[in-house]
Amino acid sequence: MKTVGIICEYNPFHNGHLTQFRRIREMWGEDTAIVCLMSGNYVQRGAPAIVDKSIRAQAAILCGADLVLELPPEISLSSAEGFAAGGVAIASRCCDRLCFGTESMDKEALLQTAQALCAPEFPPLLRQALTSGCSFPVARSQALAQMGIPWTLSTPNDLLGVEYTKAILQRSSAMEPMPIFRAGSYHDTALHPDAPSATAVRQQMVSGGSWEAAVPPQAAALFQNATPHTLEAGERAILARLRTMTEAEFEALPYGSEGLWRKLMKAAGRCATLSDVAEAVKSKRYTRTRIDRMILCAFLGLTQAQMGVVPSTVRVLGFSSQGRLILRAHPEFRNAGENVSPEELRLGSLYGLFSTQAPDAPDAEAKRRIFYSGMQPVFCSGQGTGR
Repeated sequence: MKTVGIICEYNPFHNGHLTQFRRIREMWGEDTAIVCLMSGNYVQRGAPAIVDKSIRAQAAILCGADLVLELPPEISLSSAEGFAAGGVAIASRCCDRLCFGTESMDKEALLQTAQALCAPEFPPLLRQALTSGCSFPVARSQALAQMGIPWTLSTPNDLLGVEYTKAILQRSSAMEPMPIFRAGSYHDTALHPDAPSATAVRQQMVSGGSWEAAVPPQAAALFQNATPHTLEAGERAILARLRTMTEAEFEALPYGSEGLWRKLMKAAGRCATLSDVAEAVKSKRYTRTRIDRMILCAFLGLTQAQMGVVPSTVRVLGFSSQGRLILRAHPEFRNAGENVSPEELRLGSLYGLFSTQAPDAPDAEAKRRIFYSGMQPVFCSGQGTGR
């Protein structure tokens, strides 16, 4: 069986993702199995997912995915490098190729840049550039320039494409990196139905606007009945956590190096709103996204020691009849409701505090079940029906 992996968030699933599925099968055949490594309830930009992970997984399966595996918060809230490394580590267990969207479609540039980032001379050049006080992206570009590698990949998808390729090289993975052209802008706030950005779809979902044309009908039917979750809805809960943390807890946070954790601690003690906290900590050197991830990790109680750790067992959120064949060969992929650890239950219960309506019940994680498209009933928090 040919298997293609996609490291994704589907926040939410939209027409651009469906186009990627179609292109994969046009290139490698209709019988190609698509395995999605999807962020759970917390996504890489440092926010809760707009819709519960079970519903997003169900949407992906109904739109053509064969297996959806969960990327836990320890991976989904990592930097681009950690996010890619964790996803590649899991995908390497069952996939022949790793497919990802890029705006440049320059596979040779992706490979050349990834090889340079893996070279032994890169780290000291990067450290030297960082000592000037510039941000990490600028320092990386300067270090590569000294190696004779022009940094021409500036969009979020291109950056992730480099990190995916680098992770494959570092693991000596047998997976082949396969970029596919992605139309549209990653952060475009205008809604373009044929090539939408997830940002635009989320904004319309939260504001009560019209987003359905940008989403496949199977997914739209699920999302229409789902409650949006936003960072703003959980602001008071996050502030309460920040204002009651100890100094030791701040010091143990991810992304808190070079005294950044201390800046966050001070800001939490004097700023009234979450936005004010983040703006007080942000600087030319540290991006807002990094700060947002650090704040969400503080709320969730995640430490630096936990980040990037690849689990020995991976939770299955949904599968098709073809995905079932993959599962038979991989006992480390477990049912969404099986052997849920106390930590998973705790993180799952906190997601409910981001609901834009009444908070979700704290036991939702324990009741979560897998979605299988080949039979009835569907076990996705009571949402939807099978096919």
